[in-house]
Formats: sequence, structure tokens, C-alpha cells
Amino acid sequence: MSDATAIEAATRRLALAMDALEAAVERRREADRTEERLADQVQALGVDRSRLASELDAAAAHSRRVESTNREVARRLDAAIATIRSLIDAHDR
Repeated sequence: MSDATAIEAATRRLALAMDALEAAVERRREADRTEERLADQVQALGVDRSRLASELDAAAAHSRRVESTNREVARRLDAAIATIRSLIDAHDR
């Protein structure tokens, strides 16, 4: 093999190696961009989770207040019904 042929072969190998390196760098950059996007999504999901947990806590507290109010209204209605029945019974006698 002549020096020129050896140099041409080495040049081709170098060019192929450079192409492979550039492709690897681009794959790495894309992987980094994908990782950044995933990190952003995880961050957004964490924010959403916190917001939803807060809203759930507020809804649960509201539900407890509504249930308590409902029990109080039912108690008062029962008392009013009992009073009305006792008045009707007293009136009927």
C-alpha cells in the first residue's frame, strides 16, 4: 500500500470516526433535551399534585362542615317536629 493510499484510508477512517462522534454528540444532546423536558414535566406534576392535595383537603374540610351542618339541621327539624306533634296532641285532648 502506498503512502497516498494509506493516507486516504486513514482520512476515510477519520471522517467516519468524526461522523460517528458527531452522531453520538447529537444523540447525547437529544437525550439531554429529553431529560430536561421530563424534569420539567415531573416538576409540573409535583406542582399539580400539591395543588390537588390542597384542593382535596379544602373539599374534605368543606364536606365535614356540610355534614355537621346537615346533622344540626336534622336535629333541629326533629326537635321542631316533636314540638309540633306535642302541640297537636295537646290541642286534640
